[in-house]
Amino acid sequence: MKSEPISKPSQVKTPAPAAVHLQTIGPEEAGQRLDNYLLRWAKGVPKSHVYRIIRSGEVRVNKKRAEPTTRLIEGDVVRVPPVRIAEPAQMAAVNSAQTKSRAQGYSDKMPILFEDEALLIVNKPPGLAVHGGSGIALGVIETLRITRPELKFLELVHRLDRDTSGVLLLAKKRSALVELHRQIREGQTDKRYYLLAHGEIAQGAGVMQLKYALHKYLLPNGERRVRVDPDGLPSHTALRVVKTMKRGDAAITLAEAQLKTGRTHQIRVHLLKLGHAILGDDKYGFADQDKIVKSKRLYLHAHLAGFTHPRTGEKMRIESPLPAEFTAMMKNFEAPAEKS
Repeated sequence: MKSEPISKPSQVKTPAPAAVHLQTIGPEEAGQRLDNYLLRWAKGVPKSHVYRIIRSGEVRVNKKRAEPTTRLIEGDVVRVPPVRIAEPAQMAAVNSAQTKSRAQGYSDKMPILFEDEALLIVNKPPGLAVHGGSGIALGVIETLRITRPELKFLELVHRLDRDTSGVLLLAKKRSALVELHRQIREGQTDKRYYLLAHGEIAQGAGVMQLKYALHKYLLPNGERRVRVDPDGLPSHTALRVVKTMKRGDAAITLAEAQLKTGRTHQIRVHLLKLGHAILGDDKYGFADQDKIVKSKRLYLHAHLAGFTHPRTGEKMRIESPLPAEFTAMMKNFEAPAEKS
C-alpha cells in the first residue's frame, strides 16, 4: 500500500510594508482640491483619516504643508504617508470572472448615446445605481471602469436616482468635468424628463411652474427622504402636460418636467405635492394605485440633456427615446388627442 505524498504547507507571503507615495499631478488631476484628490486616490481609507493626515502635515505638496482646500496644479508633487488602501482587494474583486461577467451584463443593457475624446453619454436602465455603495457592489461608474479599462479617467458629471432611466453624462477628461460642472452651477444646461403620473393633471395654457422649498432628512433606518418645508432649499420644476389617458375611473398623465434646479428627488416630491405621484414611486408614490395599474418600475425617464460641448463649444442636445414600459402602460389606457 502506497502512502500518499505529504504536501508541503503553502508559504504565506507577508505583505510588504506600506511606503510613502510621491504622486506627480498630471493634467487630468490639475484643478482639484487636495482633499478630493486624496479621497479618490486612497479608496477605502476613512475620510476622517484623510483629513487628519493633511492637517497633521504628513501630506505635503512640493515639500510644504497644505490645506485640504489647496488647489493642485499640474506638476505638483504630493507626498502621501503610508496608508492602507483598499485598492488591492478591490482590484481582486474587480478582476474576478464573476464580477466582470456581471459588469458586462449591465453594460450590454446600457447603450451609448454619444462618445468622443471628452465625453461618454449612456442610456442608463432603471434599477442600476450610478455608483456602488450601501450594499451595491456595481453601479454605472464601476461597470464602465471594468468594461472600459482603457479609459484612464472617467467620472460622473451628474447623477440619476437608481430607479430613474435615461441620459447620463460622464466625463473622460477632468477639464470636461470641471467645465460641465460650471455650466450646471450657472444654469446653462437643459435637463428634461418624461414621467407618468397618477390622475389627470389639469393644466391651463402654458407651462406649470412648481416652486417649493425642499428639506432633506433621514429615516430611522438611514434612508434619505425629502419633503416640502418652508425652511428648506428653493427648488423649481417646469411641468408641461403632454397627454392624459383614462381607463374607467382611473387616469394617468404623460408629462415633461424640466429641471430649473437639481435638488434630491425634486421631480418626485414636486409631483407628490401636486397630488399626482409618479407611477411606481416606492418612496413618494401611491402604493394602492400602483397595484391597480400594475406598475413595474418608477416611470421617470431623463429623455433630454442640453449643454455646450466643453471642448468644441458646440451646442449639444442628447436624447433618449421613451422606454418600452412607458409605451406599454399608455396602451392600456384610452388616449385622447394630444394637448397643444
